[in-house]
Amino acid sequence: MIRNCLFAIAFTFAASAAQAHEYQVGSLKIGHPWARATPKGAAVAGGYLKITNTGKEADRLIGGSAAFAGRFEIHEMSHEGGVMKMRPLPKGVEIKPGETVELKPGSFHVMFMELKEPLVKDQKPRPKGTLVFEKAGTVEVGYAVEAVGGAPQEHKH
Repeated sequence: MIRNCLFAIAFTFAASAAQAHEYQVGSLKIGHPWARATPKGAAVAGGYLKITNTGKEADRLIGGSAAFAGRFEIHEMSHEGGVMKMRPLPKGVEIKPGETVELKPGSFHVMFMELKEPLVKDQKPRPKGTLVFEKAGTVEVGYAVEAVGGAPQEHKH
């Protein structure tokens, strides 16, 4: 009985850790990179994640790449005069010491341009990419693919 209970606890922990999928490079923690599924023939997709800076110096997400896309760009969406506008951020996004920056729909996000293949919900293995930081360097990540118009499972209520 105790062995079964320990197995259940270990399985639950492993499952929740796998769902959350986190990465680290230098003093930066990258939490749950995800993208929305795309319809067949789509040329672009959005990528989202959280970056927490546990260090004493600011760093900056300055670029990246994705095996499934020809180009990787960092963008920001904003409301101006009742109109939603999107613009590229060639200098990237700053992550100040002790702060968390969330790349999410309607805000900062990654744009995967010139898609080579559609992204499919719950795709396995997870589509791979890299994130490049000004100081911390490069880290490889896998993007969980959520439903079209969806949000990551861990954020749904």
